[in-house]
Amino acid sequence: MKMTGRRFWSNFDVDAFKTEIRSQPSVASPVPPRAHYKSDAAVKTAASAPNEKPMSPPSLLAASLLLFLAILVPSSGAGASSDGNSPTGMSRFREAPQFYNSPSCPPPLPAGPGAICSPNALVHVAMTLDVAYLRGSVAAVLSVLQHTACPQSVFFHFVATSAGGAGLDATISGAFPSLAFQIHSFDAEEPRVAALISTSIRAALDRPLNYARSYLSRLLPKCVRRVVYLDSDLVLVDDVMDLASTPIPDGVALAAPEYCNANFTSYFTPAFWTNPALSVAFEGRRACYFNTGVMVMELGRWRDGGYTEQIEEWMELQKRMRIYELGSLPPFLLVFAGRIAAVEHRWNQHGLGGDNYRGLCRDLHPGPVSLLHWSGKGKPWVRLDAGRPCPLDALWAPYDLLLRNPIAIDES
Repeated sequence: MKMTGRRFWSNFDVDAFKTEIRSQPSVASPVPPRAHYKSDAAVKTAASAPNEKPMSPPSLLAASLLLFLAILVPSSGAGASSDGNSPTGMSRFREAPQFYNSPSCPPPLPAGPGAICSPNALVHVAMTLDVAYLRGSVAAVLSVLQHTACPQSVFFHFVATSAGGAGLDATISGAFPSLAFQIHSFDAEEPRVAALISTSIRAALDRPLNYARSYLSRLLPKCVRRVVYLDSDLVLVDDVMDLASTPIPDGVALAAPEYCNANFTSYFTPAFWTNPALSVAFEGRRACYFNTGVMVMELGRWRDGGYTEQIEEWMELQKRMRIYELGSLPPFLLVFAGRIAAVEHRWNQHGLGGDNYRGLCRDLHPGPVSLLHWSGKGKPWVRLDAGRPCPLDALWAPYDLLLRNPIAIDES
């Protein structure tokens, strides 16, 4: 299956999409997940028909919804083989289509870790691999490859622990045989991080791997100067190279979308704000909230600034007195809020997972969309499997490579 990297949904009209998605009838007959991808013949046919009008973004989104609504409700009698899990509990995934570089791209990177310092690696992407979120991570990787012009020039850095599940390397290689990637062990950092973590409002936020983004400057080799960090509960619908090329001024180590209309004071406790020795940390800064699930990081500047150590200092203080409630985000805000380069909001349509308590359905924010982010308690794969999806979960479903009923597929 040959596909070149390209964009499908960039900058679509949100209001038009909302109107169309609400007007669609329900679908009764199941459609195999592979229907989302074009075959070689379909790709060639499309290439030979330059005058054919492409599907408009809202129509494409609605079509994707129609294709996947039928597979949202799993069989009630599904066992281990039908839910995509191996006997060891590791999810199994279908092999993704192969995506090829456009003619203007550099030579492809070889599969595996060998090209980690290659100048042909146009973009470095960092993510964590956690068994609980592995399905989301695989979907995110597929979305990156599908929507970039140079999919064979993207190098992936995965951070994982040995306790997180054996066979992660084989799992990623099986889903993406041509992927250039390295799995970086978090084992050396995990005990220290675990000792620094304070209980937050949601148990999922207290996993040591949730703090791995603070340690990328230690985990990745120094030849990697700039990296795009991505959470596991998102999909890109635009070219990651555009995000990676975000202008970052000299002396600035981090870029992310800022949200200055958010209630910044709510991210810290009254004990923090009423203590002048603590609240002075934001003095002279235009401190705004930013979501740490999508960041562009200058690792050399990060090392020079000692930012990992600064984050750890705030975590140590949190162990002594409660100054925040929300996991790994507040230490980032304490160190970086008001000191980052701004990224367009289209690169993080966050909050699609609802709040951290109930995870209720959310709508899209107004404006263009380049990245959809299910931050919050509700994750699309959980809601889809439970048969209680939110409307926007249909936008994640086309990237789900979970192998359902693998025995039947292997024998066909």
